[in-house]
Amino acid sequence: MALGSLSWCLGAALALFCGSSWPQVHSSLAPENEVPLRPTTWFPEGKITSLTLPKGRTRRLYFTLKKKAPGMSVTVSPCDLPIEWSLSARTLKDKPLKSLEWSSKKSTPEVWWQGPGSEEKMYSFTGSAIDTYKGPSKSHATIYILRLRSKQQNTRATVYLHEGPGPSGAFPLLPADHRVHTLGVGMTSVTLSWAPSASITSLPQSQKSYDYCVLANSQKNYPSVCAAREKIGKKNGQKEEKKERRRRVTAWPILKEWWWQQWDSYPEAQSAASSPTDEYSDLQCVCQGTESVCTVSELLPETQYYFDVFVIDRLNGTSMAYKGTFARTHEEARAAIVTLREGELRWVTFSDRGSNSEQFFTFRPRGIQQSGLLTLQSCSGGEKVKVTVSSKGQVLSSQAVGGDLAHIWLQGSPSYLIHLEREGTTPSRMSDAADPALGGLMASVKMQTSSAYHRRGVPSLPSTLQIKSFNRLRGCNSVTLAWMGTEERSLYCVYRRKLGEHGAEAGGASALTSPCLGPESRSDTERVLCKYFQELNPRRAVTTAVIGGLEPGMAYVFDVYLMRRWGIPIKYASKMLKTRKEC
Repeated sequence: MALGSLSWCLGAALALFCGSSWPQVHSSLAPENEVPLRPTTWFPEGKITSLTLPKGRTRRLYFTLKKKAPGMSVTVSPCDLPIEWSLSARTLKDKPLKSLEWSSKKSTPEVWWQGPGSEEKMYSFTGSAIDTYKGPSKSHATIYILRLRSKQQNTRATVYLHEGPGPSGAFPLLPADHRVHTLGVGMTSVTLSWAPSASITSLPQSQKSYDYCVLANSQKNYPSVCAAREKIGKKNGQKEEKKERRRRVTAWPILKEWWWQQWDSYPEAQSAASSPTDEYSDLQCVCQGTESVCTVSELLPETQYYFDVFVIDRLNGTSMAYKGTFARTHEEARAAIVTLREGELRWVTFSDRGSNSEQFFTFRPRGIQQSGLLTLQSCSGGEKVKVTVSSKGQVLSSQAVGGDLAHIWLQGSPSYLIHLEREGTTPSRMSDAADPALGGLMASVKMQTSSAYHRRGVPSLPSTLQIKSFNRLRGCNSVTLAWMGTEERSLYCVYRRKLGEHGAEAGGASALTSPCLGPESRSDTERVLCKYFQELNPRRAVTTAVIGGLEPGMAYVFDVYLMRRWGIPIKYASKMLKTRKEC
């Protein structure tokens, strides 16, 4: 009873397997209830056929020609890997009898192999390029065998059989020089050209079944559209592979494994021309019609790209590949990087709003500690300048610098890249920015860099930059000034400028109110005294100075500068005073 049940299960399994996914067999050789011992895949004529080639297995396709066929051509197009393929002819002395075909449970090739005859190898090829065999047909008692094999890994290929001596017309034609040429290379674009295909030039303008497709990528050149789709659409391919695995799972894995190990039978070949429009929709390429010149834009600067051109026959769903090329886009135009010297005081100007909106500097601190101090101050009225400090590609500090003094502490890197960029100008202050004292500049910033050997941070600043005067201590020939200092020992210098007897002339002091005008812009005759001062208690850090040698009833502008070893001198707010006429 158990043995009978097992026999019934095996019979049902064979029937189900043969009925659902059985390879195509000649209908006249497969009567009802007969099982061919060696399943056969027939190669149809005039039809693009796509095949799956498992690694290490030889795929066989069989075909016969019509009696009056004078010749034939077989075209094999590998997808993305090199394959081996060959064409052989098995010729019999006499054609098998119909009775033998019906009585034997064998496929057509096996029936023909029983009789006397010989097999002749007609052609063989190994590679990844599309290749075509053309030749005359044999005698009518001949069966042709196309063998395909992939040694590296699973891949795909398309095959096409054409009966007749002329061209098949299923594939586009390539010109004699089918190389892609580079006409021009820019920073973000590359212009390509190629010789036109005869398939396109021979057609009238009304027929638009052909297209050129240009593919740009940063990996490699592809020998075919199929190879590009396999690489670019890898994720989609993995999904299809999973679906294929699920489809092949059967309820009888032992029987399935035995069958596939014994015979090289395969699922029925699928047509590649089912949807020519969708064939190239997932490619990231430009299909631009029939023009043989194309400019590929929106590329990255300083990057190597590979360019492939395919001529597409949308009617048949076929394509041919030109010999691709590669080019490297130009690098971006970079601004010159200026090296800053130790303690150098530099005016950075932006004279034109349309250009020169950013400048680059580099600074290397001295000493083992690799620490330094960057001091900046905008001198353009309402306009701010953005400063970004980076080292080894990493941004360390970024801030906007205005009229107030800005200190940036540099520590821990052998060199620093300083990027200055103009942010924008307030329209109401545009005229103020063009100060005659600054040379009529639209924007400028004052900058100084110094190495700080023993410092541990940014130097301290006075609590206020206002100068105070004492009316009771104001005389005919002298005035008394007071200002706030710091807990650090620093040098303070006082400058004066005579305006005249009339207070209206005090408007001339506006040229001296700019915070960017330092001691270097003043005459030595204007300096009246310099003194050192230090007070550890910041609240009591007040120093005074009596300025003598003045004329009675005259107006003066007084300026105090905090002179430091590191950074830009700090200018206090200008103070205008008038001496008494009578004392």
